[in-house]
Amino acid sequence: AILIGKTNLDQFATGLVGVRSPYGACANVYDERYISGGSSAGSAVAVARGLVPFSLGTDTAGSGRVPAAFNNLVGLKPTRGLLSMAGVVPACRSLDCVSVFTRTAEDADLVWRVARGPDADDPFSRVPGPGDDAAPWAGGAFRFGVPQPSQLAFFDDPDTPGLFARAIERLTAIGGTAVEVDCAPFLEAASLLYAGPWVAERTAAVGEFLDLGRDDVHPVVRGIIAQRQKTSRTLTN
Repeated sequence: AILIGKTNLDQFATGLVGVRSPYGACANVYDERYISGGSSAGSAVAVARGLVPFSLGTDTAGSGRVPAAFNNLVGLKPTRGLLSMAGVVPACRSLDCVSVFTRTAEDADLVWRVARGPDADDPFSRVPGPGDDAAPWAGGAFRFGVPQPSQLAFFDDPDTPGLFARAIERLTAIGGTAVEVDCAPFLEAASLLYAGPWVAERTAAVGEFLDLGRDDVHPVVRGIIAQRQKTSRTLTN
């Protein structure tokens, strides 16, 4: 692979929108009135516009998969520790993963197989165990989870309920069986990233940079991390 360059993103990977950057917002490749998704917005847009065949991003809580979905791409989040995080400014070091953006699943698999492997410079890196690489459902029957009806939230968007239903229909048509899942534990775990002990990891990574009072910090990002710093100090005290 030839390195083309760096891409834009929500600053410090703080957001799922792609507009929180001092270098400008990344628009959706299909309609500039809509967001591209984040935080790895530029990585997704570069592939979606055909500038490169693949790109790398990061994914802690959706930062790779969200912009991939918003721009009709494949967004691969590898199992933690199987693709080196060396050199990545962490959002949450114990959870972060390098993600892969491509136009097809075949390309994503190719990049994944080339890039994976243990790295002595990444303390979380590991050798995959038996089954870590497996996809026994590929090409055959499989099950997929859907939230309980009471947990679905479409935020008054008139189109998304129908799109959600059609996605379930397509998965069922290719051999899938929908299994209703209680999402409450997952939502509770997700809240820990912004209102729990993982706040300290974000503060440790970029808090000192913000303390310098630099003008090139996006105001929304500054407000979010500053609140986390305050929360972290309160928890520490």
